[in-house]
Amino acid sequence: MGASIDDKPPASADRPYVIPVREIMPKATDVGAGRIADMDEHGIDMQVLSCSNPLQLAPANQAVDLARAANDRLAEAARAHPTRFAGFAALPWQDPQEAAKELERAVKDLYLKGTLLIGRPGKTFLDDPRYEPVLAKLNELRVPLYVHPGVPLPQVQQPYYGGFGGEVTVRLSGAGWGWHSEAGIQVIRLILSGTFDRFPDLRVISGHWGEMVPLYLQRLDDIMSRNVTGLSRTITDTYTSQIYVTPSGMLYMPQFEFIHKVMGADRILYSVDYPYLTNTGARGFLERLPISQTDKEKIAHGNAETLLDL
Repeated sequence: MGASIDDKPPASADRPYVIPVREIMPKATDVGAGRIADMDEHGIDMQVLSCSNPLQLAPANQAVDLARAANDRLAEAARAHPTRFAGFAALPWQDPQEAAKELERAVKDLYLKGTLLIGRPGKTFLDDPRYEPVLAKLNELRVPLYVHPGVPLPQVQQPYYGGFGGEVTVRLSGAGWGWHSEAGIQVIRLILSGTFDRFPDLRVISGHWGEMVPLYLQRLDDIMSRNVTGLSRTITDTYTSQIYVTPSGMLYMPQFEFIHKVMGADRILYSVDYPYLTNTGARGFLERLPISQTDKEKIAHGNAETLLDL
């Protein structure tokens, strides 16, 4: 992405827009004055930060050390600016037992607030039984798992999204469409596997307004009733009781209004997508929402404070 096309700011913008790829890395690695200045400019009090590199793609013999280093650095930034930053841990998913140990260290010793996973934890999805130790530890610690999109399986990318120029294929298979679909499927698979029945204190955060899933909850219930799934609850009941959604900078009013009706204010966590999108208009969008002040405060900060113990 960005190899042949350079994203340009729109002529006039009142909402977040794509930051050119070459500008992302300096912004991403700044967990100090530059980031705080951008937060101040756009009226953001606190950010919960995460490592947006898929650590599970690293060589297995390096993953544990890389995770510890990333989490130590993130915890250091949060300690240096405790009213501005908190963090989600990175985990070495290559070794689920070690990942569970690192999660416990990150939460109990470093005071991180949960974990964020970029894409699949490995060649399979989170419902694979080998990842049960991590899900069990999340349930035990009562901290959330943020399921962020990652690139689709190679076997999927070309048949589904190929046949175009390189920039079109990579964007269509990634942030334009494909990785949202794959992240949504990962959450649906967790539900269908009975994970949430086994772990009633497991909480999952799903970005980009739930990665398409909320739009299809009624359809999922109609086609896969409890008689079919064998679960203790409907898919909708499970989703709306154990999953939170965030906008991830997709500030489009019709999307918000639908999600607010389906999920309710108690299940929405406000979020931006910095440094991949600007924070332009992020605060203004929240303030203009056609909802009560009580609901605005829940979405803006209250739900996050409760879920993440902020």
